[in-house]
Amino acid sequence: MKILDCTLRDGGYYTNWDFDNDLVKVYFESFNHLPIDFLEIGYKAFAENYYKGEFYYLPLFLIKKIKSISNKNLAILLNGKDLFESNIEALLLPCVGLIDLVRVAIDPKDLKKSITLIKSIKSLGFKVALNVMYMSKWKTMNSFMTDLPLVNESCDFFYMVDSYGSVYPEDVKEITQSVKSILNIPLGFHGHNNLEMALINSLTALEYGVEIIDSTVTGMGRGAGNLKTELILTHLSSKGLLEFDFNYLSNLVDKFSQLQKLHNWGTNLPYMVSGSNSLPQKDVMEWITKRFYSLNSIVEALQNQKGNLLDKPNVERFKPENKFENVLLIGGGNSVQQHFEAIRSFIYANKSSMSIVHASSTNAYLFKDLDFIPQYFCLVGNEGHRLERVYDNAPFKGICILPPPPRKLGIYKPEIAKDKIFEIEQSTINHPINDTHTILAFEISSILEAKNVYLVGYDGYPKESITSKMHEMFIENQNIFNLVKNRFKLISLLPTLYDVKITSLYSLIE
Repeated sequence: MKILDCTLRDGGYYTNWDFDNDLVKVYFESFNHLPIDFLEIGYKAFAENYYKGEFYYLPLFLIKKIKSISNKNLAILLNGKDLFESNIEALLLPCVGLIDLVRVAIDPKDLKKSITLIKSIKSLGFKVALNVMYMSKWKTMNSFMTDLPLVNESCDFFYMVDSYGSVYPEDVKEITQSVKSILNIPLGFHGHNNLEMALINSLTALEYGVEIIDSTVTGMGRGAGNLKTELILTHLSSKGLLEFDFNYLSNLVDKFSQLQKLHNWGTNLPYMVSGSNSLPQKDVMEWITKRFYSLNSIVEALQNQKGNLLDKPNVERFKPENKFENVLLIGGGNSVQQHFEAIRSFIYANKSSMSIVHASSTNAYLFKDLDFIPQYFCLVGNEGHRLERVYDNAPFKGICILPPPPRKLGIYKPEIAKDKIFEIEQSTINHPINDTHTILAFEISSILEAKNVYLVGYDGYPKESITSKMHEMFIENQNIFNLVKNRFKLISLLPTLYDVKITSLYSLIE
């Protein structure tokens, strides 16, 4: 049997494929002393519009550096949907002599047309693995099993990928036996850990003839993550099948455990629900790490996906009687608390022409006694629960606004606002995601016919503590500001890292 560790490739979903130099050094030095056959060092990809780091693009200098410090066979992964015969050489020729194994990830429906591509890759001198996704759905794809013999002799490994983390040992046994009866090339298995089955599924795959399995350090990988490298090595050591110095493994795990505290990968209830129902992990990862939806909302959304349902609560459209020239748009930044006395003075000075829009309810507790000014709350993510905690038993006089229908996610409607919840009719801002806090806040401002939108609490994220997801949210908010700058006069009243006009709050109050 062989083991392929793909931490730097699969774990990159949490770090945007950027890793600390010291962690990378420990990674390769440790594996030089551990019985792993392949290290998959990242994707090799064409340019995309969003920032992704060095282990996504693998510039030649990085590959050469890795080759000089690692004694392992090196692998890369390509997205099959991006490959054409015309671009394979441009992507891979620089890797000849440096990369040992090229893996190609494909949708099973693209099996037949991928054969020519993998033959072209193999002709360049690489070993090639075909990683076929959505293993749990193969049995429902009649043409897939019919076309499977085409893979024989075209590649070096055929990988069965449990994309949803949804298969059980009996499924692994059945599928492996079926595939093995058709193919005469070595099989591989890549398991996800939604249902905490990655270990037993991998062991079952090995028992029934799979020759290579994937793992990652601490299970770091997209969504719920993968089989833990340290777990499979420890298991095989206990069976007397492998010998190695556990000090190297311990050093490696310690480094990634520190990173795990920051990104919190691993399974949880929504990932378990997605795994149980063979639903994609991509949305769950987005909702948990970036959108901050409640677990209950995510579970409800997954159940809706299974039944092809969308959230269409019976609420009225938001049609305010009064319009306001000025909107004070409040984000969740710490600066709001620090400068609240000045913010309150600004509100009093402009109360006849101003309303407040809370993009986040994080700072709402500061404003709950300001009953003289209309306040609107964006009801997305965890905001309903936050509002209940803020107001507790105090009377709620604000208005809650939902994103436009249809909504993929069920949104919790707080009891305190049961008669004060409305939805906007449709999105008017051309942005791919219409249910972010900031998009909804600007949609509300537009309906209120605001001319001036004053920002507070949009501080940005300091470079020394920013995570990849914070960076993505920063870019997302900046893109939204750019989209609306011709719609409103947009002014930040407090220091911000965003590229918007700044006017000191203290210059506007007495």
